[in-house]
Amino acid sequence: MYTKEATVNNQVGLHARPATFFIQKANEFKSSIWVEKEERRVNAKSLLGVLSLGIVQGTVIQLIADGPDAEEAVEALAELLSGDFGE
Repeated sequence: MYTKEATVNNQVGLHARPATFFIQKANEFKSSIWVEKEERRVNAKSLLGVLSLGIVQGTVIQLIADGPDAEEAVEALAELLSGDFGE
């Protein structure tokens, strides 16, 4: 299992469009991946799950992955979050 703390930097947080990019990236990996915010954990490959967290700009979340490419998955998602999703 691999875990990393990440801060969401884009202006609108993880709502519809950025969340879709995030989920598409998560689905590129074989590992199980979760997003945790304030002790609430959801599947990073689920749009409704990610949207239900209400992640806004500046939110600190935990990225957690378990599987053959766990570290690679978490690092790729953390890098995506540190950018602005092209917005």
